[in-house]
Amino acid sequence: MRTSIVSAVSLVGLSCLSVVSAAPFTYKNDPLSNGFPNLAAGDKGKAELAAIEQQALGSLSNAPPPPVKPQNDSLTSLRLIAFNELFEVAFFTELLSNLTNEVDGYQIHHQGAHDFIVRALTAVQAQEELHVLNANNALAHFNESIILPCEYNFPVSNFEDAIALASTFTDLVLGTLQDVQTVFGADGDVGLIRGVGSVIGQEGEQNGFYRQLLDKTPSALPFLTTSTREFAFSALQGFVVPGSCGNLDAIDLPIFAPLTVDATPLDCPEPKPVNLDFSFTLPSSPAPAAWGSDYAGLSLVYINQQNLPVVEPLLNPATSNGVVTFQALFPFNGTTFGNGLTIAAVTNSSGPFANANAVANHTVFGPGLIEVH
Repeated sequence: MRTSIVSAVSLVGLSCLSVVSAAPFTYKNDPLSNGFPNLAAGDKGKAELAAIEQQALGSLSNAPPPPVKPQNDSLTSLRLIAFNELFEVAFFTELLSNLTNEVDGYQIHHQGAHDFIVRALTAVQAQEELHVLNANNALAHFNESIILPCEYNFPVSNFEDAIALASTFTDLVLGTLQDVQTVFGADGDVGLIRGVGSVIGQEGEQNGFYRQLLDKTPSALPFLTTSTREFAFSALQGFVVPGSCGNLDAIDLPIFAPLTVDATPLDCPEPKPVNLDFSFTLPSSPAPAAWGSDYAGLSLVYINQQNLPVVEPLLNPATSNGVVTFQALFPFNGTTFGNGLTIAAVTNSSGPFANANAVANHTVFGPGLIEVH
């Protein structure tokens, strides 16, 4: 069983993905600069946009925006989309730079394969740029501040690890956009749903490509794992240089303390339950008494596919220098639980939980992201 595991602050897997120290990516030093994200005004900006659209193999929609300003929660979703897509553009820009400059770990020695992958990722990079512009243009149209970029660290040092990371964060996006569509529907902002649906399909096409590069079945599951905006926003903090964002506080979502999935590969010859190792750092203030001295007041909750969340107790918890380590059963069976993306969170309730949003409402540490097959 081939696996890779990613959390908001760590990357581990079957061969332990590498964590490297490199200069953060900043749009000020974009190696493939085309004016993005700050397109010029007037004719120059139109030319810049036309160049991006040509590279993206398609255009921004020229249909009019919804006539009524979206509800505040829908605007929060647009801000999160812009924040995430800025991260994705940065990631693919750096990956393309590493590939085209044949940086160590990023050489693809078959010229045909190299050219095809560069061509595909060049389109992806521009498509993500249009996703940013679409969300930020909508915010600007409704007289809301656009989301500004951050500086980013990408803790990978070779092509395979980079593609594994791209597949994982794309899985998380695919789950989160389900939540975004639900918010739009609940708010009555149905005019925004169709565009997000088109992006879900586009991101799914991307992930099929990444999974194929990783020798995985292109379509992971019949019903992809759901997520929430809170989990996505928290996970992305692991790639952001603290203090580098222009207006992070404009996104009205909580940021959970990190949950680390430690380096215990799911290297099983057949689907079967296995204990996984986790850790989190205690808050600087005293832990709530309800957690208990043995953390019996906390639970580990898994979200997988469209099924009800699975609750497991924290096993063998131990504290050292403010870090709590523990194990939790990963009840893998290869069908109803475990394939594709699984989201893990430590909650202050043992549930039961009706859905992913109920889990997020009780999350203390998370998310940990686990990929199987």
